Amino acid sequence: MPAERLTLTVYGRSYCHLCEEMIEALRSLQDSSHFGIVVVDVDSDPMLERRYGERVPVLMHGERELCHHHLLPAVITAYLSNFR
Repeated sequence: MPAERLTLTVYGRSYCHLCEEMIEALRSLQDSSHFGIVVVDVDSDPMLERRYGERVPVLMHGERELCHHHLLPAVITAYLSNFR
């Protein structure tokens, strides 16, 4: 039985340049670490908008926050190595 694919969630906004940068950086990491990316627009849900406010983008794995505003590639690579 194949292992479930790890999925990271980016909470952001459609007009956010930092969000776009984080998503691009994550996509470049996908070449060496196999994971999925889900992008959630916080403006689509009032609860998410209140929770994240101007703090976007926020990168999460489940309920664990991995980083916000900027992707920290070394931190993410180390975190992902725990799932190989």
